[in-house]
Amino acid sequence: MRAPDFWSRQDAAARVAATALSPLGWIYGAVTDWKRTHAQPFRARAKVVCVGNLTAGGSGKTPVVSAIARMVQARGLRAVVLSRGYGGRTQGPVLVNPQTHDAADVGDEPLLLAARAPVIVARDRPQGATLADAEGANVIVMDDGYQNFTLAKDLSLIVVDAEKGFGNGRILPAGPLRESILGGLARADAVVLVGDGTPPLPGYSGPVMRARLVPQAGEALKGRKTIAFAGIGRPEKFFATLRSTGADLAGTFAFADHHMFTAGEIARLREEARSKNAMLVTTEKDFVRLAPAAREGIRAFPVEAVFEEPEVLQSLLDKLASGAAR
Repeated sequence: MRAPDFWSRQDAAARVAATALSPLGWIYGAVTDWKRTHAQPFRARAKVVCVGNLTAGGSGKTPVVSAIARMVQARGLRAVVLSRGYGGRTQGPVLVNPQTHDAADVGDEPLLLAARAPVIVARDRPQGATLADAEGANVIVMDDGYQNFTLAKDLSLIVVDAEKGFGNGRILPAGPLRESILGGLARADAVVLVGDGTPPLPGYSGPVMRARLVPQAGEALKGRKTIAFAGIGRPEKFFATLRSTGADLAGTFAFADHHMFTAGEIARLREEARSKNAMLVTTEKDFVRLAPAAREGIRAFPVEAVFEEPEVLQSLLDKLASGAAR
C-alpha cells in the first residue's frame, strides 16, 4: 500500500481524517500493549539484535540491517538475519537460497539481504531463531519485529526517517505509527536517524546515531539520461538520491511499496526509456522483485548505510559480541 497523504499533512482535512480514525488507532495501540505485557518471549542461544521502527513504510531499515550484519561478521562471528519475509508466500522457517528462491517465495528484503549474509525467513520468529541456532549463529539480526514480542531481544534499535519523523504522531490507521512514540522509545537501546532532520524523541535519553544512505558507484550515472521507477516506502527519496549523483532524470514512476511488477508495466517502462533514449534505473529492492528475464537492460542502484559516528554502534556491538563469543 501507499501511505495516505493525511498521515504527513497538517491541514484541516488531514486532521479531520486522522481524528475520525483515531478510535481504531487506540484499539491498535491497545492490542500492541496487550501483546507486550502478556508475552513469554523465547530465548535463543544466539544474541538477538532487533532493527525495527515505530512507523509503517520505509525508513532505511534494510540498509541498516545489512550494515550491522557486516559489522558482526567483521568480529569473526556468524551473523544470521531473521526476517518475517513480508510479501513472500513461504511461512518458514527456511534458509534463503538466492539461487532457488525468488521474491514471490521469500519477499524482496530477505532476497536482497541474502547477498550480504545468511537469511532465515520465518513467520514464527522463535522457530526462525531455533533454525538460526542450528545454523551456528552467534548473533541474530532481526529485521523488523520491534512490535513482535515472541522473541527475547538483547539489543533493540529504532530506525527513523529523519526527514519524515513520525508523521502526524497517530497510530494506524489514523497515522503511520505502529505504537505510541513514548512507549516505543522507552524500550529502545539506541535510535538511528537516517538522512537529514532532527525529529523530536520525547522522553528518550539514550544513544542517537545518524546514518546516511550512500550510493555505490553513483558516479556511473552522472550526466546519464535515466528513467527511474520504484515501489518502495518513499520513492521520492530514491529519485532525490539519483538526482544528487548528477543523473539526468527524464522521468520518474512511483509504485506502491513491495509492488510486484507485471510484464505489461515493464514493457511500458522500456518503451518510455526508448522514446527518451534513456536508461532504466531502479532500487536494489525493486530489482530483486523482477523476473530474471525482465532485468535485462535495467540498472539496479545499490546504497549502503554509512554511520557518521560508527564508534557508538561499534561500542554497543562490542558488548553484545563479548557475550555472543562465550
